[in-house]
Amino acid sequence: MKFALLCSLIAVQAVAAPPSEKRVAALILPMDKGSETLTLKVESFANEALNEYQGFTVRTSDDLFGIAADEDAAASLKRAETGFKESKVAFDERNYEDAERKLRATIKEYGKSVGAMKNCGNLCDAVAMFGSVLQARGDVEEAKIAILDLLALSPTFELDRKRYPQNFLSLKAQVATSRNAQLRGNVTVKTKPAGARVFLNGELQGYSPVTLQTLPIGKHLVKIERPGFKQLGVMVEVTPEDQDINSELTATSGYKAFDALMDRLAGEALKDKGGQTMTSVSNSLKLDRAVIGVLKEGSGESTELTMAYFDLRSGRRIAIKRVAFQGDEFGQLRSEVARMVNHLVNSGESTSDKVTRSSDPLDNKAGTEEWQGDDRGGKNVNRDKKAKGGDPLDSASGTDDW
Repeated sequence: MKFALLCSLIAVQAVAAPPSEKRVAALILPMDKGSETLTLKVESFANEALNEYQGFTVRTSDDLFGIAADEDAAASLKRAETGFKESKVAFDERNYEDAERKLRATIKEYGKSVGAMKNCGNLCDAVAMFGSVLQARGDVEEAKIAILDLLALSPTFELDRKRYPQNFLSLKAQVATSRNAQLRGNVTVKTKPAGARVFLNGELQGYSPVTLQTLPIGKHLVKIERPGFKQLGVMVEVTPEDQDINSELTATSGYKAFDALMDRLAGEALKDKGGQTMTSVSNSLKLDRAVIGVLKEGSGESTELTMAYFDLRSGRRIAIKRVAFQGDEFGQLRSEVARMVNHLVNSGESTSDKVTRSSDPLDNKAGTEEWQGDDRGGKNVNRDKKAKGGDPLDSASGTDDW
């Protein structure tokens, strides 16, 4: 009786146990400099689609390669934070000569620490105190420049009326409506390699090369990061004249090792099955499956994307799909990549490559033709069960029965 009860409990636990999660990633491989700028963008869209499936633990390139900290910037930030505390004490005690000296040094240290900063933080308070000190010491014109910097860094920054005198509050309001506050400038950010994420004052703006347009004149924080590379940041002084920021990123040793395998991995991804390189990547990155995308420039201004879905450990290719597109002017690339990923994963129930040559009306077509007739798959798939010659996974979730 006890034995039967024990067997029954084991059976119930076996049924109730959640399915094992599969570690999955999108690995996008650029084959030329022209397609390099799209790498992270395409990868992020592919990961969004993969996250729609149950049973997946999606690992992004940030997880796989990390973003190396800028140690020099971190050290500068530590010094800047110490200087800010000392400056605040001098400011509150109305020791304006000492406060001005300390604030100049503190703001300079913040300028070196942008790579370690997430947003304006105490820098905005330091710039505000600096402007107030300059006005108190009779340097009104330089105080106005400090206020322009503050407005550029944080247009919505609110001054504490208990800490700042009324004449400085009035000066800030005057500067905010002045002609100088209406001036704008452009900053173009280029990196090597291209495709790095570019942040302006803590907000993501796009992927390099990118032009940050119509910025208010004054100081701005530009931060650059790319998985597998060292963080980089700069405090840029925007003027009405266009400016360029050109940066060569420093790769980590781990990313260099992956980069050395990239061409071979791309070659295996385009074959019917993977090889030794794919097995090596599976072991080193601890992945079970991957959507491997190969990006390259096509004819004209088009870009060709080939995506293949692989069981990395066995090297078995589950599905493959190709598409050509031109730019991302209207945000169509996200939908195109999601559609591709859904097609690949939903084809994963079959071991036959015939599944990839389905009745999809967009197979072998480029761009955004006839999108409105397709669903997006994933968790919300809802296809017509009566359609002839349709996807064999109709009415099924993309990861059932793995």
